[in-house]
Amino acid sequence: MRIAMLTNNYKPYIGGVPISIEHLADALRQLGHTVYIFAPSYPNQEEELFVVRYPSFPIKIAQAPIPNVMTSIFRKMIQTLEIDLIHVHHPALVGNVAYMLRRQFGIPVVFTYHTRYEEYLYYLKALKVLENSTGMIDKYLRYFCNHCDMIFAPTPEIRDHLLYQKEITVPIKVLPTGLSYDHFDTHPHAAASIRAQYGSDVDYLFCTVARLAKEKNLDFILYALQRVKEHLTACNKTFRFLIIGDGLERENLETQCQHLGLDKDVLFLGTIENRRIRHYLGACDLFLFSSISETQGIVVLEAMSAGIPVVAVEATGVRDLVQTGKNGILTQENPTQFAQAITKVLCHPAEYQTLCEGATKTASDYSEEKIASLAEKYYMELLNSYQNQSMHAILKAN
Repeated sequence: MRIAMLTNNYKPYIGGVPISIEHLADALRQLGHTVYIFAPSYPNQEEELFVVRYPSFPIKIAQAPIPNVMTSIFRKMIQTLEIDLIHVHHPALVGNVAYMLRRQFGIPVVFTYHTRYEEYLYYLKALKVLENSTGMIDKYLRYFCNHCDMIFAPTPEIRDHLLYQKEITVPIKVLPTGLSYDHFDTHPHAAASIRAQYGSDVDYLFCTVARLAKEKNLDFILYALQRVKEHLTACNKTFRFLIIGDGLERENLETQCQHLGLDKDVLFLGTIENRRIRHYLGACDLFLFSSISETQGIVVLEAMSAGIPVVAVEATGVRDLVQTGKNGILTQENPTQFAQAITKVLCHPAEYQTLCEGATKTASDYSEEKIASLAEKYYMELLNSYQNQSMHAILKAN
């Protein structure tokens, strides 16, 4: 197959969607398919084979440049490259382009519902007001999804959300983001070096990986860690929490650490190259996750592939991955409960070891090879359906 993936953001922008696209495209190529990624241009981008760049505007929203899809490059390249199927990763902008190409060339369109867009409206206050009064965004999402040929949902819960709450009528398939082969290639020496650098003077090392943005709910973890510190201090134990990532909320979070007395217990490491993050995960004892706006917490799986348990807030995109007593602990969005879960795991070595083993097993079920094979199956189902419909139309016309 010759597949075009259309996205509003991609490397070097750091986020779950670019990671998901890269993993799936690489794994599909390993299966023998040709995959082109249509991505916006950035000043510090690296030229890559099979990545077609289109223009961007010199302004940003949530640190991502706004793509300029008013270009003829899509139509010209889709024809030139003889694309069989379009896989679009956003409903707006490139989503509109995909819809246009579908109508113009009769190419089937698959859409992955990566994001719960209602959780991000605070970036554009005018849109939030408009959505509250008219429900315009929700209506558009329903319209767009129902004019695609197939929808991919990252988890069963998101599939049910689309089916029953969004009233999507086209076929919906569950297709998680897969983990690349590199995530399972452990480097004990690299992890040990990081542990020595950041955790040699403490008993426990925790971490999280996230954009420092409001929707990631990181202030919640800090409130919980204040309670953890009180408990561990009583037991003469210490910890350090590594925050990997950057964003607009960094200054606020740093200020909060000072107010909570955690300024020496929390380290902001900033942006770290994605291929090196697994070493940091492998150096830690627990991965902490507080976002309640995910469709699939890919960083949760990345942590599990490093063999560390996850303590997370129970929410969509997470409860399908984290199973209490198997690979981590889910809690309500309550700092005291979250803190209790952390200390419970630390105080029971046998249970902790069981969770580590369970985390590794869970991650193995999400290898990008397995996910790409599943995507290949769904793509073929769609293309065969299109061919059958075309043949039926020809026979009917005759």
